[in-house]
Amino acid sequence: MGDLYFPDKPGGALQRTVTAFGRIFISFFIPAVTFVGLWLGFLFLRDSGASQIIITLVAIVWGVGGVAALYIITNIILQRLPIKWRKRFVPFLFVGPAVMILGYYLLLPTLRSFLMSFMGKFSEEFVGFANYKYIFSDRTMRLAFVNNIVWMVLGTSLSLIFGMLFALLSERSKIEKLAKSLIFLPMAISFVGAGVIWKFIYAYRPSGEAQIGLLNAIVAALGGDPVNWIVLRPWNTIFLIVILVWLQSGYAMVILSSAIKGVPVTLLEAARIDGAGEFRIIFQIIIPYIKGAIITVGTTILILTLKIFDIVFAMTNGLFGTEVLASQQYKQMFKFLHYGRGSAIAIVILIAVIPVMWYNLKQFGNREVF
Repeated sequence: MGDLYFPDKPGGALQRTVTAFGRIFISFFIPAVTFVGLWLGFLFLRDSGASQIIITLVAIVWGVGGVAALYIITNIILQRLPIKWRKRFVPFLFVGPAVMILGYYLLLPTLRSFLMSFMGKFSEEFVGFANYKYIFSDRTMRLAFVNNIVWMVLGTSLSLIFGMLFALLSERSKIEKLAKSLIFLPMAISFVGAGVIWKFIYAYRPSGEAQIGLLNAIVAALGGDPVNWIVLRPWNTIFLIVILVWLQSGYAMVILSSAIKGVPVTLLEAARIDGAGEFRIIFQIIIPYIKGAIITVGTTILILTLKIFDIVFAMTNGLFGTEVLASQQYKQMFKFLHYGRGSAIAIVILIAVIPVMWYNLKQFGNREVF
């Protein structure tokens, strides 16, 4: 089958236009046909009067099988195109629909939130920048900003430090796999679940009573007075950050450990022959060599701390001076029913996250694996 012919020279405007149109068409075609087919199948099942079990089974087969069949048929059609057009369109067959669907569920709500951030409490009147003025002038919001900065600095740095420490020590351990598995295990726990666990660790009862909290049980056993850790300002925010570090150190350890294994052994042996100590090897060879992995892990955890919510909500609900931006957004939206302020806080969080995400993606793009 010959190549497609266009009147203008190869690579001209017409060819680029047709290519772009074809990619967009393929990206829209898959989700559109899938949605129509699934919707018609749903209407048929709803009106069929069959038992619930049969309807459920048919729906699963119809949904999964229908999408798979659509991809297979479209792929067969694209395979019949010339090679250069096939290479241009096939990636969009599989990536395009996902991007379009994500755009629908992420881009449109973002635009709607942006518009709502300029509206009043019930989105009925335009108030301009009044919601943003409230965000940067309210006392509670200023506390939330400060707390978020503390989360970003301490949460990210401590997770990286402990992750690096665990990665280096586990490399020298005879039980490396077991040690890494135990350190990584908290990653399997949700943030809310971790909050419930640490609530018992920080639990407080008045002096003289039996302490059910691990920390206060240790303090009482050593002859000290129990401490209500959660209400102890400003240290309670740091106690909450400890939970994040407990969860994310395992993630940092796994990524950094993989990067450390990529450091050439000959380079390390040459440094030891030249008389370099272990600390000098770590700070002058290993860390510079795995700088890309450190940046990737750091920016990932930084984004997480920017939008931290679950731990604060599960532990204190933002009380006792532990408010963060996400907890304030939740309260404005669902407790005070002020959709304008809640949307404005969401936009501020998004604006704060975008530069970090851009830098993270830039670092990914600079790596040879990409």
